[in-house]
Amino acid sequence: MDNEIKKQSYKFIGICIVVSATIIGGSIMLSSRLKPTGGEALSAKALAKLEQTITPNQGITLPAIWGDLGKRLVENGVIDQKKFDDLYAQRGGLDEKTGNLLTGNNNEKLVITKENANIMLNLLWALGLGNKNEILEKGEMADPQYGGADKFASTGGWTLASGNPMDHYSRHPMIFLTPEQQLLVENVSKNIYRPCCGNSTHFPDCNHGMAMLGLLELMASQGISELDMYKAALAVNSYWFPDTYLNIAQYLKSKDISWNKVEAKEILGTNFSSAAGYQQILKQIQPATGGQGGSCGV
Repeated sequence: MDNEIKKQSYKFIGICIVVSATIIGGSIMLSSRLKPTGGEALSAKALAKLEQTITPNQGITLPAIWGDLGKRLVENGVIDQKKFDDLYAQRGGLDEKTGNLLTGNNNEKLVITKENANIMLNLLWALGLGNKNEILEKGEMADPQYGGADKFASTGGWTLASGNPMDHYSRHPMIFLTPEQQLLVENVSKNIYRPCCGNSTHFPDCNHGMAMLGLLELMASQGISELDMYKAALAVNSYWFPDTYLNIAQYLKSKDISWNKVEAKEILGTNFSSAAGYQQILKQIQPATGGQGGSCGV
């Protein structure tokens, strides 16, 4: 993606500065305005405990069932199995359970862990890219001002397909959504951001956005509630961007706000999870870590 397109596609949203928090239905709804804290950095022990809350070693169970989507992605050519296997052979190989996501029929709920987060990212990226959906065909990705859907990291960067990745773009009807489910995906996708850029999942111009779109489609098709979709999305984002969400949790802790009480939708919004919003958070704490985590490539 050239510089002109990049400038056009990344819609950074300005953040104002803060004030309060309100408890609603057992969750904490944060104000859209943030107050500088300047608090002391947490101890190593406190950070380790916080990390286990956000991204526990045992992983987090997601409400969606993968089924045979891996096999279908291979059959459709969205994933070239040899390329996929070769990539992970260089990274130590796939364990049997994880490898089964590509070749088997999985009837248990997905579990994301620190060890399989990258593999989950790539599988969901393939799903979001290849599954036929109006968001890809009529949304921002298809807007002529950006020069074509092939100009983005989420399309040109998918190097694990058979042939040109655009040959598979919104091409394969693997997940069928009712009008109500499609509307749910439309609405939820517009409220979920990622810290590598300034766009929502509705504009999946990078791998994390495209993967999140695939996950939302999968969950909606299986009747998962809007609330649980946001909770799952926050869990997944936290494993994909562990540094980011550890720092966000540190900010919340400085406000005496428990990670387990915060409203997932709020944290996934522009004030916390967009690139611009996260940078504002970093200015208000002594960051535990400096990186964002999560590469935009395979």
